[in-house]
Amino acid sequence: MKGLEEAVRAAGARIVAALAMRFRDLDLAEEAFADAYARAAEAWTDGAAPADPAAWLYRVAERRAVDRLRRARVRGRLAPEPPEPAPTAEDAMTDETRLIPDDRLRLIFVCCHPAVAPETRAALTLRLVCGLATDVIARAFLVPEATLAQRLVRAKRKIREAGVPFEVPGPEAWPDRLDAVLSTLEIAYAKAHEDAAGSGPHAGYAREMLDLSRLLAELLPREPEALAFAALVRFAESRRPARLDPGGAMVPLAEQDPGLWHRALIEEADPYMRRALALASPSPRVIQAAIHGVWCARASLADPAPWPAVLALYDVLLRHRDDAVVRLNRAVALAEVAGVAPALAEIERLDAPGLDAFLPYHAARADLLRRAGRTTEAAEAYDQALALGPNAAERAWLGRRRAGLG
Repeated sequence: MKGLEEAVRAAGARIVAALAMRFRDLDLAEEAFADAYARAAEAWTDGAAPADPAAWLYRVAERRAVDRLRRARVRGRLAPEPPEPAPTAEDAMTDETRLIPDDRLRLIFVCCHPAVAPETRAALTLRLVCGLATDVIARAFLVPEATLAQRLVRAKRKIREAGVPFEVPGPEAWPDRLDAVLSTLEIAYAKAHEDAAGSGPHAGYAREMLDLSRLLAELLPREPEALAFAALVRFAESRRPARLDPGGAMVPLAEQDPGLWHRALIEEADPYMRRALALASPSPRVIQAAIHGVWCARASLADPAPWPAVLALYDVLLRHRDDAVVRLNRAVALAEVAGVAPALAEIERLDAPGLDAFLPYHAARADLLRRAGRTTEAAEAYDQALALGPNAAERAWLGRRRAGLG
């Protein structure tokens, strides 16, 4: 049912977060929301969807959670501690600026508690807070779905057994969690950013990350990493209006018309960027945000693309974080500054687990092979990229380049 799916996509993860905060039980929150979804599938016949679908789902899920707790008490099982007084469902779902974003941020901190295994923190957050399906998360982390499902079960049990408080911790606990929190938000935003058209199931994460990054920057006004992430999201989102051509194909960053970018978002990002740079020596997240900022300083297509500055920043980033993704992005900039041959040599030397399943690797390699005149190899690389299931905008762009080889 279209209306139900749209409501779940728009508010499902926020409802689960609000339920988790209300009942202090991650499994109960997910199970109650699943009950509400099933009830909606029966009740929301054509033309009968409620005026406020999110409030309806929250109210039904809340009642199902209470019913489950009552049945547990009847059977003599230990019930959770009584929750703190909470706003009504109507308050919760109609005043999102006050309750729901804060609940989601608190739940992110819960999922990133040191009691949870480091390799599971981001996955648990993506499942509970962002609503990503287990199979999608498993593919992102290159692990079998069954393995990831077991990790999630163990993580939720660990949170329950350790008595992790459902709240944003005090400043003394931030160093143990901030990196995991930011890493998770970065992955969630990457899912939204890779969808240039903004029409896929994860498109709503872009708006969410704008809100959550602002909240995190307000909570941690002197943390350069949090400020840099807030800047990065705004720089990247400012370019969304120019990311598609009239035919729906992706437009590479260097070819985007800066006149179409959202200048208001860039103006929001600049103060975050300045504060991050002023607070500490550059860290990987600060440098990555600065790369986005360099691009967003471009005023029009008549201005030269800032490839030399981008390459210089990637050189600095390599000293802080030397991995295959950074080297791949650096190679793209190197091709524009030093030529295709050295860039292609850099890419051919890359060797990392999972690289064969990494679409940007095949796309970048295909483009450099094309520019080097190695048409047959370029065609094979484009075919490998297309076989990895890119979204519609990427597929249109890759297909166009592939067809242009003749």
